Amino acid sequence: MKKILCTLLLLFCGGLVTFGQSGDYSLPATECMGVEGDGSQTLRVWGIGRNKVDALEQAKKNAVEEVIFKGIRNGSKECNTKPLIYEVNAEEKYQYYFNVFFKDGGDYKQYVSMEDRRPMTSKKENTETQVKCCVTVRVLRAELQQRLIEDKIIKP
Repeated sequence: MKKILCTLLLLFCGGLVTFGQSGDYSLPATECMGVEGDGSQTLRVWGIGRNKVDALEQAKKNAVEEVIFKGIRNGSKECNTKPLIYEVNAEEKYQYYFNVFFKDGGDYKQYVSMEDRRPMTSKKENTETQVKCCVTVRVLRAELQQRLIEDKIIKP
């Protein structure tokens, strides 16, 4: 009887651990790894997708989006913690612009470089339906800011 109870208890606890992890789709915060002389920021960022390629593309979008709307607050203090756009609800206000900018294969790709990618810096986690990837990228902040000024999204 004790063996049965112990077995049931172990199965129940194991089920709780598995259940708790299966629904966890939150991403760790983007981290600053450093700033280059040209003002570009090297970031470690996560993305989620159907496969590794989709997850890496989503990570690149997330990096550019965080530089534009949130600023980078974690990791090295070298990164600019201020976002490029200070305006409240800017994503919604300029939705027509950013929907095109962040579409698959969109212009956001011009402002992300994989130059800082090093061996053993990427991570990958699989769930039943999705892949979660971590990658190191460089966001060309000065060029991105200039683009937003030229497109009249922000003022100089």
